[in-house]
Amino acid sequence: MKIENTGPRVLIYSHDTMGLGHLRRCRTIAHSLVGCFPDMSVLILSGSPIIGSFDFRARVDFVRIPGVIKLRNGEYTSLNLGIGFDQTLYMRAQIIEHTAKTFAPDLFIVDKEPLGLRGEVTDTLKLLKPRGTRLVLGLRDVMDEPRSLAPEWQRKNVMPALNNLYDDIWVYGLPQICDPLEGIDVPTRVRRKMVYTGYLRRSVPASQPTRPLPDIVDRPYILVTTGGGGDGEALIDWVLRAYETDQRMLYPALLVLGPFMQPERQAEFMARAGRLDNVEAITFDAQMEQLEANAVGVVAMGGYNTFCEILSLDKRALIVPRTVPRLEQLIRARRGQELGLVRMLEDDGRLEPEVMAKALRELPYQNRPSDVVVPGLLEGLDNVNRLVQPWLDATVTGSVAANDVETAYPYPAG
Repeated sequence: MKIENTGPRVLIYSHDTMGLGHLRRCRTIAHSLVGCFPDMSVLILSGSPIIGSFDFRARVDFVRIPGVIKLRNGEYTSLNLGIGFDQTLYMRAQIIEHTAKTFAPDLFIVDKEPLGLRGEVTDTLKLLKPRGTRLVLGLRDVMDEPRSLAPEWQRKNVMPALNNLYDDIWVYGLPQICDPLEGIDVPTRVRRKMVYTGYLRRSVPASQPTRPLPDIVDRPYILVTTGGGGDGEALIDWVLRAYETDQRMLYPALLVLGPFMQPERQAEFMARAGRLDNVEAITFDAQMEQLEANAVGVVAMGGYNTFCEILSLDKRALIVPRTVPRLEQLIRARRGQELGLVRMLEDDGRLEPEVMAKALRELPYQNRPSDVVVPGLLEGLDNVNRLVQPWLDATVTGSVAANDVETAYPYPAG
């Protein structure tokens, strides 16, 4: 059965083993697209176990595929089902392909992983290519250091797909900040498919929150966020040590631990925060933009989404990047600090409380991101909408004019 042709359709794939980054980026793009194109429908394929916790605009929906989790040894296992990983992966691939067949998208956007988790979208790409579906790979501004990314992509045999299957590669950033494929031997044909959109602007939801907010938001505070929280324990511990040992803090702190932090560590951090008059902790909030907008400053690990929110909401920020298993956050934080957009504090393993305390006291006096002029910095969503327009027109006219393509590509990569 094929869905009736009632308007343009976009399918977005997000593998989402753990964390919130891929899902939140895909949701942001989906909301922008339906806001720009009144008759468009967007369907998100996601393995996130908490996708149902988020609100979605009209004409945006999701298909939840069975979740998997990456273990510390690098292997994967089924998240909830009592079956082997290979069986789970087979189910995921079948659901993805069947959804694509039925939904029949005009545009298929794959987030970050060119072939999906362990190649699970390869058959879907091969299915949609001869049907005329526009195939797009979306990359964040930084992937990893070249010496790690190059062998990973070689092992996964990514380049043939970029060369022969994908029509476009969108980089959600700017070349003067980062090139996600720097140091990789990329064929000219693939480089010509790359276009930098700028960062994806975020905004505070217009609707008033229906959930109870922490008491601390009634006065100025510093927000500390770990994103998904699966690797944010060191940051939370370091901030708590600072507040536990230094009584000179200018502002209280609101800690958002993240839904994927280990429950025993969540309980420990909640108890420590409960013993402090100027610290409050919560596990998760689906509307982080609202908490960030009300904060005098943000302390974060520097994932892509949080970086976009800091820029969009013009927040003074202290970034404490992780360095395992990828250097993505460290690369982004260093470049952001070089440009004067954020300040970075590296975790040296000692977690000395006086070091963090000093950085927290200085945070309210830092420059804001808006003090630095970077042309096109936050035009990502506008440019994604512009990039989509010619291919939607092509579904009606049967072709895309050359001048439309040139107009749509604001920051060509090469």
